[in-house]
Parts: sequence; C-alpha cells; structure tokens
Amino acid sequence: MVKLLKGYIPDDKSSMEYATLMEWDNIYHNEGQLGRSWTRNVRLGLVQWQMRSYKNLDELFSQLDYFMDVVSGYGSDFAVFPELFNAPLMAEYVDSNEAEAIRLLSEHTEPIRDYLLAAAVKYNVNVICGSMPLLEDGKLYNIGYLCRRDGTYERYEKIHITPNERNAWGIQGGKQVRVFDTDCGRVGVVICYDCEFPELVRILALQGMQILFIPFLTDTQNAFSRVRHCAQARAIENECFVAISGSVGNLPRVRNMDIQYAQSAVFTPCDFAFPSTGVKGEATANTEMVLVVDVDLSLLKDLHHHGSVRNLKDRRDDLYTLELKSPIGEARSN
Repeated sequence: MVKLLKGYIPDDKSSMEYATLMEWDNIYHNEGQLGRSWTRNVRLGLVQWQMRSYKNLDELFSQLDYFMDVVSGYGSDFAVFPELFNAPLMAEYVDSNEAEAIRLLSEHTEPIRDYLLAAAVKYNVNVICGSMPLLEDGKLYNIGYLCRRDGTYERYEKIHITPNERNAWGIQGGKQVRVFDTDCGRVGVVICYDCEFPELVRILALQGMQILFIPFLTDTQNAFSRVRHCAQARAIENECFVAISGSVGNLPRVRNMDIQYAQSAVFTPCDFAFPSTGVKGEATANTEMVLVVDVDLSLLKDLHHHGSVRNLKDRRDDLYTLELKSPIGEARSN
C-alpha cells in the first residue's frame, strides 16, 4: 500500500469516499530484456590448473592460450584461473631463497596481465586472472586482474595475508575492497584466505555483488576444506553465487610450493530454486580439468524478495553496521 486517497468516489457512504492506492513492484521487469527469456544465464569456466614446469614465459602463455581456447569453445562468459598459477616460473630461481624468488617472479606479472587482456578480447571471455605477486614501491603484494572482453581491466588485491605468505615471502595486505561491473552482472573477487573473513565479503554483497570469484591455492586437504566451507557459507549468507578455482599437482624445484590440493566448484544459496546441497557443480579432486557451470542471476533477484529466509533484508542495522575505509579504483584499458 502506498497511501490512502480521499474523495475518490464522492457520495460513497460505505467507503467514506476513501480508496487505497496500491503499487506492485515487479522485480522481474527489465527494459533490456523485453521480448527475451526472463533467465539471465552466465556461463563460468573454472580452470583447475596443473602445476607443471615451464622453460620460459612463452610456455606458460601457450598453456594459458590452450585453456582460453577451451573455455571460449564452450561459450563461457568467464574464465577463472587460480591463485599464484604462475608459481612454476620460480623454478628458474631455485638458487635464490623464497623471498628473492617471488620478487623475481613478480617481474612477469604485468606481461602475463597484458597477455590475458589480449586473450580476453581475442576469445571474447572475461578473465579472472587468479593472482600473481606484484612489487610496488619496495612492497610485495598478492594481486590479480579482471580482464574484460571489451579491452578494459581492473585490479583486485589480497587483503588478508597468511602467516606463511608473510614469513616466507614478505607479502603485505592490500587495501582495495570493491565490486566490478561486467557485461554479465556485478562481480567480486577475493583471494583464498580472504574468503575466511565474512565481513569482507558482506561489504561486497552490500555493493550489489551477484557472483563472487575465489582464486585459491592450498597445499593440504584440511587447508582446502577451510576455503571450501567458508566459500559455501559466503554463498548462503550473501545470497550470491560463489566460484572457487584452485591448482593441483607438485612442484619439486620450487621452494614453499611443494604440493597442491584442490577441488574447484560453484556454490549457490540454499533454497528451493537451487540445488538442495548448495553445490551447482564441482570438479574431480586433484585432477587437471575445466569445470563449466551455468548460473541464473534472475534466481538471485527472486531469492532476495521471496526466499524462505532473507539474510540481506533481515540484517539488524539498528544493532550493527559495517564500515568500509578503503579507496575505490577506476577501470583501466590497455
């Protein structure tokens, strides 16, 4: 009900000349979709990356191009790579200590970004570039890029740094927390350990995030379980889709990167319109493969308004709030 109208039908004694003005909010209305299906399917291509030795950067590019071609061939809207997928290149610096080796690795980050940005345009796929080390003003960060298929890119940063990253590599936490607009909806990206901090992802959800991407790197099954269970919780509590992508295999000649364990997956909220387990699709554990999954963004809109529970709407803002203090970046083009 919007309001009461007075004098609507003069001389109507039964209504006392009152009427009710009611408005129906059609949550499914979208001017850009008139005449088309109400569904908004987005296809995700998750690369479960095999760690293997590369003689040089060109060999890494060749492997990236292969997976971009595969993901594009299945009509994917996004290609998702894992955290520190370029770590095999550190084998070249086997005589250096861990901290020196990863700083030398960071010299490849921008060339890899530029290659994937060109591949995004070539293959018409938005790319979540996992993460890579980046040295800026003498400080080392773990960062990644969203490379859009329109030729623009954005940077995201790992905010929370694990004790191992800090002690072995000297990585510092980033400061940028924001969502990104794409031609397939509004997305967020957090890197591995970040998904274990619900406040961070909630801030992204409050900015309208529909899909959360989590590139990760875990060595053992218990470490992977932390990421998996936290990622699934983020999907439920923030009423969004969550896609996690990790690496598998071994790297004998790279220090602090001996073994990897992963099972990439796409998680959903838990309600009638979604799988009862909250798992839309998952890869075979510890096997190199590509997981292709469709998600329907229109289901999220229905969930926000008519779900069995409504986590975002039912927050008690009168009792608690979240405050974001980090700066907002701008889109870049190559």
